[in-house]
Amino acid sequence: MTSNIATSLITKLTASNRLDSDDIQALQQLPIQERQVPAQHIIVADGSRPKESCLLAEGFAYRAKITQDGKRQVLSLHIPGEIPDLQSLYLNVMDHDFTTLTPCTLGFIPHEAIKALCKQRPNVAGALWRETLIDAAIFREWIVNVGRRSADERMAHLFAEIHRRLRAVGRTSDGDFNFPITQSDLGDCLGLSTVHVNRTLQELRQEGIMQVERPHYRILDHDKLEELAGFDPAYLHLEPTG
Repeated sequence: MTSNIATSLITKLTASNRLDSDDIQALQQLPIQERQVPAQHIIVADGSRPKESCLLAEGFAYRAKITQDGKRQVLSLHIPGEIPDLQSLYLNVMDHDFTTLTPCTLGFIPHEAIKALCKQRPNVAGALWRETLIDAAIFREWIVNVGRRSADERMAHLFAEIHRRLRAVGRTSDGDFNFPITQSDLGDCLGLSTVHVNRTLQELRQEGIMQVERPHYRILDHDKLEELAGFDPAYLHLEPTG
């Protein structure tokens, strides 16, 4: 079971990092506890002190902050193969909620096991460190997206990014991808009202850029989508290194 659930992590890490067969075998041997979790379930809450990190094996999840008056801002979206709360290895207190967007298969890995692996396999340590740096690069782009782009640019940028990230781990097909996100959740990602989200989706359809039949999305014109977004994929650092 551990080996199977580790496959998503290996697929994600090898998409943008170079690992040898011994590194991969060590990842397969991690003690991972699998759990099935429903949608909109808080995996790790703001203020908690976790002793394990969570591998997202199947499904989508997000990180978010809730304001004093109960408003939510989604800070990032996460796809299979990612460990979004890896920071909890060294930051003892969570400063945001980590929540499932859809029903998810999760794998919980004790912090001590990850630390031991990083000591034993420097390539794996480097890959995990690089993933956290890429995560920070995505955060920076999201700040620009919410703060400085128009509604249609924001949405186009989000879809361009998600498609690129899913494609890197083999979860797209000729511009098609599954992305089970509600208009309300999209609004909290983009800083838009649900009404504005609906209107913007309609515009992307009418302009022949995307076809949307939630949860199924199809990019009809990649060039036009990325031109509208001002999208430069360099911040995703998808080319293997190391």
